[in-house]
Amino acid sequence: MSTEPSQFLVPLEQYLKVGIHIGTKYKTKYMESFIYKVRSDGLAVMDVQKIDRRIALAALFLSKYSPEDILVICRRDNGKRAVQLFSELTGIRSFSGRYPPGILTNPSLEDFTEAKVILVTDPWPDKNAIQDAARIGIPVVALCDTNNEANSIDFVVPCNNKGKRSLALFFWIISREYMQQRGMLKNPNDYVVTLEDFSPQN
Repeated sequence: MSTEPSQFLVPLEQYLKVGIHIGTKYKTKYMESFIYKVRSDGLAVMDVQKIDRRIALAALFLSKYSPEDILVICRRDNGKRAVQLFSELTGIRSFSGRYPPGILTNPSLEDFTEAKVILVTDPWPDKNAIQDAARIGIPVVALCDTNNEANSIDFVVPCNNKGKRSLALFFWIISREYMQQRGMLKNPNDYVVTLEDFSPQN
């Protein structure tokens, strides 16, 4: 695993500080390729270089879509603040809390929403959204911890998708990268929001 900070979207120390690489004690067959080692306490540790690379690729992929064509789904309370701010900054729509099946597939529903790609923070609690996306054939980008399966997911971003600081850092980075690549920032210094802004206030 490379430790050269200049290769990363943020300094390596920032990734390590929020524990974006710390997984669970359970690992699925699919996620094994992203695991760097298993600690003595049984927790799997993901490769930070692969996490960083996947975040960069996810941002590049999402930047091909207009904000109105993307929908972010987040059932986890730990990610709601980050997703909300991400939505405010980028104009990308978000759906926090329980996702009722059919929002993407049933035009008769009051909250029916059309999208060309979705981003989910955890494939397990957000499984209804993934199933809907699969039915209509739109791509799914998902944050996956070591215990996640990759069924019906088109692009996996390996990371700790349960910790509030980890989710805050992911959405802080992806907001900046998306806005830069879409030409929403005249220069990188215009991105003035902080990582703390993305973190839950309590």
